[in-house]
Amino acid sequence: MVSNFHLPPAGFGPGSQPDPADGEDLTYMDMPTGMNTYSPSIPDIDDPATLAPALAILDHVADAAERVSRSGVPESFDLTGLDPANLHLVAEVLREGEVSMKIRGLPALRVQEGVFAGIWRIRGTGEDRIEVGPVPAIAIRRAFEPLRPRLDPEPGQGVVNAPPIWSELADKSAGFDGTLHVVNLTLLPHTESDLAWLDAKMGEGSADILSRGYGNCRIRATALAHVWRVQFYNSQDQLILDTFEVTDMPEVVLAAPEDLSDSAKRLRDVLGAVR
Repeated sequence: MVSNFHLPPAGFGPGSQPDPADGEDLTYMDMPTGMNTYSPSIPDIDDPATLAPALAILDHVADAAERVSRSGVPESFDLTGLDPANLHLVAEVLREGEVSMKIRGLPALRVQEGVFAGIWRIRGTGEDRIEVGPVPAIAIRRAFEPLRPRLDPEPGQGVVNAPPIWSELADKSAGFDGTLHVVNLTLLPHTESDLAWLDAKMGEGSADILSRGYGNCRIRATALAHVWRVQFYNSQDQLILDTFEVTDMPEVVLAAPEDLSDSAKRLRDVLGAVR
């Protein structure tokens, strides 16, 4: 006769878990940290009159952000005529936001998004300006200039799945019509030799971008037109998504129209408090 009584599953019930009194501490997985959020910062200045040139430019920048949110057409403002005190105020107001770029080659440029999304400071030899737009135009224009030229190596030992990936990316690059195309390496079987072969075939472009949000996104242009390597890391710097994107600029870098409109309002609020 079969009994109606069943033993409880192992690991449940009294005595199945360690007693806290025994001094054993539970170990928890580290939770994600480091999410960047906007927080206003009001520069403390003694005499706004001496900083009128910087304040005037920043007023124009706020107005431009509102216009660009509707038109999508970037606007630029030269800072090279400002003295050190006025430049310092610009830096204090804009601060550093999520996205930074290096445009390598000649001339080399450093690009930093402010805490106001879509407001970018671009600096290099003889150049210092603010550009308002989804992304600085020069980052798209110069992205695929070869910093390291493309090679044509023969597939060697261990190169298994790279050739069809290359064929797909080369085809999408040659026929690029503005439509985003993504190859997700995280979901595709591949070897280290595959990655090294693809790296040699694609070369290296001039744009190197870091987007800091919930973790980091590292973005590098290849020397193959419209092809980017986009890698997402969690807050513990572990690679969680590895892709190639065929596009003008990966979406994670772009400021949306609503971001620009919001930046216009926030910047005006800060300038009002400064005065």
